[in-house]
Amino acid sequence: MPYVESLRVFARVVELGSITSGGRDLRLTPAVASKRIKELEQKLGVRLFNRTTRSLTPTEVGRMFYEETKEVLDRLDRAEAAVATYSHRPRGAIRVTAPLGIGRRLIAPIVPGFTDAYPETEVRMRLSDRRVDILGEELDVAFFLGNPRDSTLTMRKIADCPRVLVAAPRYVAEHGAPRVPDDLLGGRHNCLLLRYPRSPEYYWVLDTPDGPRKLEVSGRFDADDGDILTDWALAGRGIAMKPLFDVARHLESGALVEVLPDHRPPTALFGCLYPHKRLQDTKVRLFIDHAVDAARRALALPAP
Repeated sequence: MPYVESLRVFARVVELGSITSGGRDLRLTPAVASKRIKELEQKLGVRLFNRTTRSLTPTEVGRMFYEETKEVLDRLDRAEAAVATYSHRPRGAIRVTAPLGIGRRLIAPIVPGFTDAYPETEVRMRLSDRRVDILGEELDVAFFLGNPRDSTLTMRKIADCPRVLVAAPRYVAEHGAPRVPDDLLGGRHNCLLLRYPRSPEYYWVLDTPDGPRKLEVSGRFDADDGDILTDWALAGRGIAMKPLFDVARHLESGALVEVLPDHRPPTALFGCLYPHKRLQDTKVRLFIDHAVDAARRALALPAP
């Protein structure tokens, strides 16, 4: 169905803002994606995009065509999902996002087994510690660790994940171990922060006898990749806040030690978010069930 494929390319280009991004999302080269757009414009006899060297924006007719196109594609996806329900043969692409650490260690390992069980499905993963726009980027499911903010999405809890503060023995030997939360303030310790635009972690929250306390900690360097923070901690460069499952092997080996064990960060919620209508699609529902069960087994944590 070349025409339908061209419509999908057009919709993703509008949503992602560039031919390169739209094509990549559909596993097409920029040249092929550009060709699909040109063929669509020739068929319709209109220009769908205003092009400059720095931007690509839909024309007025392009915006109108996009709204109608999305309705057609949504109807087609619902129709295919309904057929898959009756045929028991889920098919098509599932777009998944997850934080880097969770994605690498818990979600990515279960993908091959899922596609083996359902060979007509594809899983397209995007891993990032940045906050993503699930609806705007047309994602089917987003795994998260923390507190979700988007109340328009449906949430499924996977497990509660303890978090810890960790450092290498070398760091503790050189700088001493903090004894109370206040020891982390005033630059007395190099706190390794997960930081990116609109990041919520410009501070740490630790449990105290008086309840959770927010601490405006600081450090000499930060990163938007949680695995980099782990690497820095292992190298003796500072103290990092990490999910326990993510550093358990390093604690067991002695490469890292827990600091302030009596003042742990509050437990984080591990779960997934998805637009409600996505769960009507058999392949998405099956993938979520498969991923949730596998993640709980991997964490060896009780189901909620």
